[in-house]
Amino acid sequence: MEEEEEAIGFLDKVLEDEDVFLLEECELGTPTSPGSGSPFLVAVKVEAGKGLEMRKLVLSGFLASEEIYINQLEALLLPMKPLKATATTSQPVLTIQQIETIFYKIQDIYEIHKEFYDNLCPKVQQWDSQVTMGHLFQKLASQLGVYKAFVDNYKVALETAEKCSQSNNQFQKISEELKVKGPKDSKDSHTSVTMEALLYKPIDRVTRSTLVLHDLLKHTPVDHPDYPLLQDALRISQNFLSSINEDIDPRRTAVTTPKGETRQLVKDGFLVEMSESSRKLRHVFLFTDVLLCAKLKKTSAGKHQQYDCKWYIPLADLVFPSPEESEASPQVHLFPDHELEDMKMKISALKSEIQKEKANKGQSRAIERLKKKMFENEFLLLLNSPTIPFRIHNRNGKSYLFLLSSDYERSEWREAIQKLQKKDLQAFVLSSVELQVLTGSCFKLRTVHNIPVTSNKDDDESPGLYGFLHVIVHSAKGFKQSANLYCTLEVDSFGYFVSKAKTRVFRDTAEPKWDEEFEIELEGSQSLRILCYEKCYDKTKVNKDNNEIVDKIMGKGQIQLDPQTVETKNWHTDVIEMNGIKVEFSMKFTSRDMSLKRTPSKKQTGVFGVKISVVTKRERSKVPYIVRQCVEEVEKRGIEEVGIYRISGVATDIQALKAVFDANNKDILLMLSDMDINAIAGTLKLYFRELPEPLLTDRLYPAFMEGIALSDPAAKENCMMHLLRSLPDPNLITFLFLLEHLKRVAEKEPINKMSLHNLATVFGPTLLRPSEVESKAHLTSAADIWSHDVMAQVQVLLYYLQHPPISFAELKRNTLYFSTDV
Repeated sequence: MEEEEEAIGFLDKVLEDEDVFLLEECELGTPTSPGSGSPFLVAVKVEAGKGLEMRKLVLSGFLASEEIYINQLEALLLPMKPLKATATTSQPVLTIQQIETIFYKIQDIYEIHKEFYDNLCPKVQQWDSQVTMGHLFQKLASQLGVYKAFVDNYKVALETAEKCSQSNNQFQKISEELKVKGPKDSKDSHTSVTMEALLYKPIDRVTRSTLVLHDLLKHTPVDHPDYPLLQDALRISQNFLSSINEDIDPRRTAVTTPKGETRQLVKDGFLVEMSESSRKLRHVFLFTDVLLCAKLKKTSAGKHQQYDCKWYIPLADLVFPSPEESEASPQVHLFPDHELEDMKMKISALKSEIQKEKANKGQSRAIERLKKKMFENEFLLLLNSPTIPFRIHNRNGKSYLFLLSSDYERSEWREAIQKLQKKDLQAFVLSSVELQVLTGSCFKLRTVHNIPVTSNKDDDESPGLYGFLHVIVHSAKGFKQSANLYCTLEVDSFGYFVSKAKTRVFRDTAEPKWDEEFEIELEGSQSLRILCYEKCYDKTKVNKDNNEIVDKIMGKGQIQLDPQTVETKNWHTDVIEMNGIKVEFSMKFTSRDMSLKRTPSKKQTGVFGVKISVVTKRERSKVPYIVRQCVEEVEKRGIEEVGIYRISGVATDIQALKAVFDANNKDILLMLSDMDINAIAGTLKLYFRELPEPLLTDRLYPAFMEGIALSDPAAKENCMMHLLRSLPDPNLITFLFLLEHLKRVAEKEPINKMSLHNLATVFGPTLLRPSEVESKAHLTSAADIWSHDVMAQVQVLLYYLQHPPISFAELKRNTLYFSTDV
């Protein structure tokens, strides 16, 4: 009967593509040939007006699956009565409370569906064009409150059943082999199913009922009396599904496994696969016994989208090669950072254009064209940014390599597969028909519908946060033994997660206390992830896909960045629980528009927030002491540090350095020599960011924007040099000093991975940004503030970084072709 159900579920797809097909009709249908009572083949012509016939076929399949569902509920209820009877004796198997928790609402659900089945069955068996059954589905949907109560109790029911099985052998035997009656006239009188599998059936059923309502509506004429009733039932069902506790995976039945059990979808998502030395975006489906890698087929307009299976591995044959076992793979082509940054800039500029078009009520065609360009850039970014290797191997054949952008995501996939592999799995080979049916079911079963890019978001969805998130990672508890421990922080950006910060390694402890603060730039972010690792120092544990030592993830957790919670001046303290480990952290958020505000220091004795001309005059120096000392220290021991200036320093260390520079403490040099180099780099960036006005000045900002946009190279050179000349001397000398330093850093790009473009991306918006007044005059949203001129700011600094050496004396001496008032 389940095969028939699958055939009918597959019917829609066949109807789209074929003029004539053969259907094994459900026994509940009206026989039209000799041999009544046995399945037979009928030819069905696809013509207009066949809607009623399709309704009957959909209902026949649904009724057959409803019979199976009722039998499953009966099997679940069967042990309840004897268990209740023993509960009051001197030797109870379970207590009354345990019984009521495990079987909560099952009796009510059984009665609802038995009544529904008894009313629907005669209507399908005596089918004609006048049959109405919308009221039955509407009534079924109106009783979903019972399901809500079941769903809310579901986790507790599962946990209770598991604990009882562990503590009571008698109950364990009962729960491992519940007998489910087979459908009428089925060859199998009974099948054995576990209690855990049966307890999941009600959740699975709501999803199946919703899919059937979709199909019924599609084949019901709008003027049919059932149409509004089915519409109402679908609305109620969809609202219910969206409100279900997110902790319960929307796993839905696909087909039967080789052992005859129900195959369910456990997890799916888009991953980048390395195939034939190129990156391919795949949709990966993890079922209870098989991992299937697919891609969406290109279809002509009006046709259902379908998946094409690229490969599959039965979980019984799937292994994760350990670092020492894996073979060295061909070098994965990494996209240059500056090209990825260019894509981000283009995406932000396009987003800004789309918002302007909408605000000006522009043509929908122009908006769609911009959206298409934005999607193309986001797709390229999604495809080319992941670098974290995730290799899986079929013990009977080849290996497959995925690239992910997040270690959290890699861990989720690995854990989900390993959890399923704990069960008694069998190896198998799918026939071409079985593979076709399984692949065909993916489109309906998928839980991730769209490629994770921001252009796929609805207009009313949250755009996320733009600005700076300050996070203090305080401590962690719950480790069973001492280890070398550290945490990393990930946030989502441009539709995917990236690692943004890392604490120091706290050695040989079960209760690490980091108390480290980080400033993380957010670009449309909605979530923060924290991962806790045990540091591995064993050089044999090197991953051959990226030559990095593999550290062990001890726990991971995620929280939503709720603007109302984080957008306050005060710190918000929270705890993330992960695998028994509790990590305590605090956070607060500064929006982009707030970060544009430069607050001059009230006291003129320090260096932060004080005009550069005041500081150089007081110090009797051409370049501020803080700039010279930070640059010297970076060049001495940080010029080969991977990600120098890009990786966040610990905020508490940066604040400590800020305080000693402001106080002109005699211990500055000693403190600098002991301090983490990323904190020193962060202090230099903070100094420039906290200047009362940017180093390249508010007054010249519009001219820099116009100069970099010039097309003629000679005109651009003339203008850009003239603008430098127009800077106050302390600003110009400091800028040229910094310029030469950044060029020396970029010379070590093969080691430190910091190109001129990367450095321009880090420093451009700090040295050159619109004044607060100008920002308010031209821009409205936080996203616009980020995207509007950032690309041009980066290009200005990049222009000077790529220019042959510029000396202060020559600038002042050389006469330009012409001079203009700026």
